Amino acid sequence: MIRRYRLRNLFKWLYPGMHVKRWGFLALLGVALIFIGARGLTRMPKEFSEIITLVYYANIFIGIALMILGFKNMMMSVVTQILPHQQGRLIDILYQKRFLEHGPRIVVVGGGTGLSMLLHGLKEYTSNITAVVTVADDGGSSGRLRRQFDMVAPGDIRNCLVALADDETSMRDLFQYRFEKETEFSGHSFGNLFLTALTQVTGDFEKAVKESSKILAIRGRVLPSTLEKVVLAAEHADGRVTQGEAEIPKTGSPIKKIYIRPTNAHAAPEVIKAIEEAELIILGPGSLYTSIIPNLLIREIREAVIAAEVSKIYVCNIMTQPGETTDFKASDHVKELVAQTDPRILDAAIVNTGRIPVPMREKYAKENAVPVDPDSGHIRDFGYAVIEEDLVSAADHVRHDSTKLARIIGNLLNLERRALTG
Repeated sequence: MIRRYRLRNLFKWLYPGMHVKRWGFLALLGVALIFIGARGLTRMPKEFSEIITLVYYANIFIGIALMILGFKNMMMSVVTQILPHQQGRLIDILYQKRFLEHGPRIVVVGGGTGLSMLLHGLKEYTSNITAVVTVADDGGSSGRLRRQFDMVAPGDIRNCLVALADDETSMRDLFQYRFEKETEFSGHSFGNLFLTALTQVTGDFEKAVKESSKILAIRGRVLPSTLEKVVLAAEHADGRVTQGEAEIPKTGSPIKKIYIRPTNAHAAPEVIKAIEEAELIILGPGSLYTSIIPNLLIREIREAVIAAEVSKIYVCNIMTQPGETTDFKASDHVKELVAQTDPRILDAAIVNTGRIPVPMREKYAKENAVPVDPDSGHIRDFGYAVIEEDLVSAADHVRHDSTKLARIIGNLLNLERRALTG
């Protein structure tokens, strides 16, 4: 019975429309020509002419060419049937599977647009990326879904999933599509709605993220820092207390202390293991008080990062953020990061030394945002190393150049590995 079943499966390759038979026969023809040529050369009498010898050699060379062509196209036919959207990308697929999957293990902690820009560049170096993302957002689409469905905020998670997606597919565009018409869906992105629906179906936000990761075929993984519905709160310099991530920057008073409720929130199960196995830990880029620090306020994550015996790098923002880091220099970012968490939370900082184009400076000035002064000397006085680089990407917005930033991190990883093996 089993033998008959296997034989029937074997004959399925000969069914019409499989696009395999012709290439299989071509490959077999090539093998036959090689055999004929090799056999003729080994058994050929000495009195045979040079023309006959050349014919046998021609058989071998033509046979090799036909065999390679047949096997190559047969393999491409199989791949095309299994992965119809990946036609012509066989080399890229093999590169990702064989090379990128053996790349260095990197943990990136943060949230917001800054983190997704970094992930977009890092995925070209390794598939072993773990993005630990804040879920404290309570504004916009994420906030509405959070309140209506009693779940953690999906927005930053969605951005990171899209940033790590394998290629530019329509599915990526679909996840980022935002409904604009005046309907009940106005302001929502499809990705947020999809994660919400999948959470309702599976009963678990973490499972919903994993299933979305498979759909987008991401390189790496995205983990919420916690599965608890934490609320971000801030104590300001004037004594006021603000609750809610979206409300904190609106107060206008400098932030004295930032904290989460509940204060004893636990890390998501896989986060700590990822940090313990990391070869490099990156903090940021992103909003200092509302994207980076909230992850580190979870005691288990903070202690795991401190205990990690690998380099911990903070990527400083390029522009200040009104209501959060107004008039902050690079050293102010570092000072606040360690003051709100622990001085052992980082080893070095990456700061931008590139110039912002005048039109972009004027655009941001209207929102009371200015370029962050890269006062590296003060950071070194704190006892931390500094990496200076022109990281500006200024098209519609001022962002970190994901390629340049990923290259710097790649160089750091090479130094780290040499130190371990040296």
